[in-house]
Amino acid sequence: MRSSSLLLLSFLMGMFEIQGASDFRICAFNLHHFGESKSKKSNVMHTLTRIIARCDVCLLQEVRDSKERAVLVLLDRLNRYDTKHVYDVVASERLGRSDSYQEQYVFVYRTDTVTLTGHYQYPDDQKGDVDAFSREPFVVRFKAPKTDIKEFVLIPQHTSPANTTKELDELYDVLQHVRRMWKTDNVMLLGDFNADCGYLAKKNRKNVRLITEKNLFWLIADKTDTTVRSTTSCTYDRIVVHGERFARATVPFSAKPFNFQMEYRLTEDQALEVSDHFPVEVLLKGAGTKETQTKLFSLFILSHLVFQMLTW
Repeated sequence: MRSSSLLLLSFLMGMFEIQGASDFRICAFNLHHFGESKSKKSNVMHTLTRIIARCDVCLLQEVRDSKERAVLVLLDRLNRYDTKHVYDVVASERLGRSDSYQEQYVFVYRTDTVTLTGHYQYPDDQKGDVDAFSREPFVVRFKAPKTDIKEFVLIPQHTSPANTTKELDELYDVLQHVRRMWKTDNVMLLGDFNADCGYLAKKNRKNVRLITEKNLFWLIADKTDTTVRSTTSCTYDRIVVHGERFARATVPFSAKPFNFQMEYRLTEDQALEVSDHFPVEVLLKGAGTKETQTKLFSLFILSHLVFQMLTW
């Protein structure tokens, strides 16, 4: 009887600990010059497919797909690799100050777990400040009924290394504009912010409203290495959520880089063929998490009392 109670107690404690976790994953991945050339490398595409198939929504950056073929190849591979879900994409226009170097923001998402309800290409003249961004944010809005948050907006940004401080500060204005336009506080900003090492000096952080604003929560901790090269250790890639409501809707401590080199047992050179960045990710809590936790906590207390009675 005592051993049975111990097993019950252990089981309920385990259930209580894992509640709040979710399989709903939001990711951001700098693919490092992703285009037709990379899409023809079978080993690279296989690894990319495995990485992206982990995510319900995945922001891709540095997509340099001028012929618009590489993303379609990736999408086809995803739908053949993961038959449990159906994937689709929404992409920005080609962005960049130079005709010789332009990128797209691309969101890959599972159509069976989220619904795309809007997208918006942010113009670069909201305050008359011409060309504040090298690559203006392409903002998207999703419904995700199986999550605690239900609906959210994603603002991507791949900052220019030469202008990181200004672009990060300007993102605060983008955030406020989107909140007013779509009347929502459930906003996440994510991407390769270049927010570390030589690109964002410590003395400049006080000038970045995205950092100083108290209602913004940076989920990827400083000194977390998001780079593949063993010779670098920088927290370039970030996830930031607006408001306590959204912060509470994320699974605690789930925001982190995904070390695909270690996970898939690749050499550094093999990993660098895929990207010089690790993707960053965060889990969202599932719907009904609070109610489930309350029930489990009650069961935990009950089983604990039973255990105490049996050991008296």
